[in-house]
Amino acid sequence: MKAVSMLFVLMFAAVVHAQDPVETIRIDSDLVDLKVSVLGHAPNSSQQLTQNDFAVFEDGKPQDIAFFAAADTPFDLVLLLDLSGSNSKKLKMIRNSAKRFVDAARPIDRIALVTFTDRPALYSSFTLDRKKLKKAIDSMDEAFGGTNFWDALNYVLTDMVVQGPTSHRSAIVVMTDGIDNALEGVPGEGSSITFEGLILNIRNSESLVFPIYLDTEAEIVKQYKRLHVSKENFATARQQLAEIATTCATTLYRASKLNDLDEVYGQVISDLSTVYSIGYRPSNALPDGKWRSVQVKIPGHPELVARTKRGYFAKLEADSSTVIQPQKDK
Repeated sequence: MKAVSMLFVLMFAAVVHAQDPVETIRIDSDLVDLKVSVLGHAPNSSQQLTQNDFAVFEDGKPQDIAFFAAADTPFDLVLLLDLSGSNSKKLKMIRNSAKRFVDAARPIDRIALVTFTDRPALYSSFTLDRKKLKKAIDSMDEAFGGTNFWDALNYVLTDMVVQGPTSHRSAIVVMTDGIDNALEGVPGEGSSITFEGLILNIRNSESLVFPIYLDTEAEIVKQYKRLHVSKENFATARQQLAEIATTCATTLYRASKLNDLDEVYGQVISDLSTVYSIGYRPSNALPDGKWRSVQVKIPGHPELVARTKRGYFAKLEADSSTVIQPQKDK
């Protein structure tokens, strides 16, 4: 398993470039790029909202929308699965659930499959070929070993998902109990990146992260007492997964058992189908590094609520690009 996983890691850089063609949808790297989820139900739920339905405000001042991508615009989806030792007896169920995620995803969305233990393993680069994906799922190795969750998510963010003006919209759906061996008191080396460093990279990324907390606490505490994984460790892991969701203005989904993943995956796909991309050039272009609050409204639809990152810090004069630093969503 370790040799195979290492081979996958070494092949990462080569494989991610040999993917299905990608549609270019972003046009300008100077835009403040917002991913906006629409909550609620319109009278005609089948009708897509348009750019004219949205209003963007920065520090209370209206902004001109320069870029808009509708909710039915394709995504690149990464399914990131925790195959560490705590899931060692559940591989068959994980495989079946992953296939159902593939079936639930929209036909227009490309999917990549990555697993992780103490290192990430790429089983499929981005593709529209569902048969190829299911074949890759069947080839997943048995789960064992430690958990370097932070490193695995960071690798997908920085080395696999393309960012920038020519990038596709992207999202990462990660299923894990959140226990990284780097947590205090948990044996093992753990991730090389700190959780704080991971959050910073998530904030600076244009990708959405949808964390799914798989509750393995009772089983691990009972069966793996020798590993000294405490209830406090699980509480910290849940808090960190919630912070990841808050940073992306997404939702922390929960599954008490692997069978629950079928319903959770369906909800993720449903939520992803409400995400619009909106870009604007700030009317306040001062490079002062100060906080800019952002609000998105849908004036003509009082029954709908727009949820997105609450703002960003403007670039400093010495910086070459605007860094979006989100806070809690409303």
